[in-house]
Amino acid sequence: MEISGKKVVVVGGASGFGRASAELLASRGAKVAILDREGTDGPEVASSVGGPFMPVDVTDFSGTEKVLAEAVEALGGLHVVLTTAGGGVAEKTFGKNGPHALETFQSTINLNLIASFNISRLAAAHMANNEPEDEERGVIINTASIAAFEGQIGQVAYTAAKAGIAGMCLTMARDLGPVGIRALAIAPSLFATGLTKGIPDEFAKALTKDAAFPKRLGRPEEFAKLVAAIVDNPMLNGQCIRLDAGQRFAPK
Repeated sequence: MEISGKKVVVVGGASGFGRASAELLASRGAKVAILDREGTDGPEVASSVGGPFMPVDVTDFSGTEKVLAEAVEALGGLHVVLTTAGGGVAEKTFGKNGPHALETFQSTINLNLIASFNISRLAAAHMANNEPEDEERGVIINTASIAAFEGQIGQVAYTAAKAGIAGMCLTMARDLGPVGIRALAIAPSLFATGLTKGIPDEFAKALTKDAAFPKRLGRPEEFAKLVAAIVDNPMLNGQCIRLDAGQRFAPK
């Protein structure tokens, strides 16, 4: 799908992966809406890319439906949606404090998996109204993690959520193929975003010591390049793509 002229919604676009992706897609001629929480840099990012900012709590599922519809109306359509909002807790299935709290497991699933599916299903409905471009109407990109495949100790909830995102790709692509919509996910390793942004070099090297090359934290701009490549290449579909410098997480 040609990026120039397309209407894009980036969920979690105020920082990290989302911000870098929004900036790159806008620089290539896309019209981008930024959705993120209140109190973030969302308005600043939206202004810099020339699109609207709309505050959203992705765990408010009905509220998200309303905000997404408003974003689509403001853009005048929807061709690409990228979800990057997420997070997790450090808690073992059973540890010194007893069994994993069910509430924190559920909240992690809601934030990472249910919210991503909710946005995907709603975005697909909007995209289905598009006139096809070379038979294509839209692209859905969710964010997983290599923890989906090699979850570390204490990551059981996060691993389950990200494994769900990875597992949805092929089925969602098959569901949406007749409509001309592609569905993929990106599974990054450790990137310089959020809590890892700005950590000392020696700590970053320790965290990435088992990477093949390069042995460093990934850069948000490198994630954004893969987002652009996915949008641009119609043969990419139905898969979760690792972006990990050959890294495999050790147990801890």
